[in-house]
Amino acid sequence: MKIKSILVSQPQPADITKTPYGDMMKKYGVNFTFEKFIKLEGVTASELRQEHIKLPEYTAIILSSRNAIDHFFRVAKEMRYAVPETLKYFCINESTALYLQRYVQYRKRKVFFGNQTFPDLLEIIKKHKDEKYLYCCSDISSDSNMELLSEAKINATKAVMFRTVSADLTQTIKIEDYDMLVFFSPAGIESLKANFPKFKQKEVAIGGFGEATCHAITEAGFNLDFHAPTETAPSMTMAIEEFIAAEVKKNKKK
Repeated sequence: MKIKSILVSQPQPADITKTPYGDMMKKYGVNFTFEKFIKLEGVTASELRQEHIKLPEYTAIILSSRNAIDHFFRVAKEMRYAVPETLKYFCINESTALYLQRYVQYRKRKVFFGNQTFPDLLEIIKKHKDEKYLYCCSDISSDSNMELLSEAKINATKAVMFRTVSADLTQTIKIEDYDMLVFFSPAGIESLKANFPKFKQKEVAIGGFGEATCHAITEAGFNLDFHAPTETAPSMTMAIEEFIAAEVKKNKKK
């Protein structure tokens, strides 16, 4: 297997030369193509009303991503809901919390954040058990977070604020041109199947980031050739380089 052309199911970095991708291009002579396999569609205010979700009823919101923030404030505007200064924000990490500055005066708001994981954030939420929480998420969000909230006896309601749908790739890429495909979410695998139903893996290497993505790859009938995070490759770029280096070594022995 010779790896020359690699398709990454993410947006292209602003300056690829300053990333590990750029380093691999120089070191191994490979080419990277970046393409978003999925797109986000916002849930409408009327759809939320059908789920009996009334924003003024909640005293705190849980935000696990920047997308959740964007769509919460979009829906709030659609509902003509004036977000009160008393609303509390519980964010998955500091960078997500700081993103709130796009919409509110950060220093005047009650903002809390974890280190990176939901169980870590939950420990902070437990200190504020009297709040009524709205958990803003996507349609593919795992139910495990809601289960953790329920086990901790936290009064929380799940609100799907946006959906993840397949992007139309048929006019932009030729899937048969690539020696390696790299995925970061189960939705990316669904998009591959939707856009290229006749795709056969054959000698194409496929890599996945995260347990759910890797499971989706194998469930779809594909072979998982490499994955991250691992002890030696905590990032996807490191996993890609490990795989390429191993293939180069094999080819030299032939």
